[in-house]
Amino acid sequence: MSKAEKTKQYIIEKTATLFNTQGYASTSLSDIIAATGLSKGSIYGNFENKEQVALDVYHYNALSLKKRLAESLNKEFLTVTEKLLVFLSFYRENWRQVFQNGGCPLLNAAVECDDTFPELKNLVQISFTEWIEMISEVIKDGQISNEFKPEINTEEYASQIIMIIEGGILLAKTMDDKNFLYLALDRISYIIEKEIKLN
Repeated sequence: MSKAEKTKQYIIEKTATLFNTQGYASTSLSDIIAATGLSKGSIYGNFENKEQVALDVYHYNALSLKKRLAESLNKEFLTVTEKLLVFLSFYRENWRQVFQNGGCPLLNAAVECDDTFPELKNLVQISFTEWIEMISEVIKDGQISNEFKPEINTEEYASQIIMIIEGGILLAKTMDDKNFLYLALDRISYIIEKEIKLN
């Protein structure tokens, strides 16, 4: 990496939690300067504006989450059912770290950007689409291995799983009670056992 690339990466990493915790609109240039210890000139020497920092930070946060989720789904398991259940365990085991870093970066950006930051909204849409596809592929693998019902719509169930997880995170973080997330994960486990798996 060149010096400029290293500086840019440093800015992204130092402000990743900042943007996710404070929000994209509420994070000021002064906040970025304080978090990085760099001058205004150094920030704008590497980014066109604050919005570009925000977009790159979102990409970094979303990619980090995607990598962690992919790692949990790509482990070797005896069954595809186990793979989905270990995916749920990722949230049970890592909820404290997720909350300390401001919550789910996809959810936070989705709530905040709406139509006021169309470039960020587009990135969030791509992230959720990729997440749906990732879980849908796992469910399809379960159909191929005769673990899951062949007639179910894999994308619909993948979407439901994501909606329930995100709803659980939202309530748990808002109410300062991890049990809302656990309740959501328990519901997904029930769906896997009773609606997705072959009897």
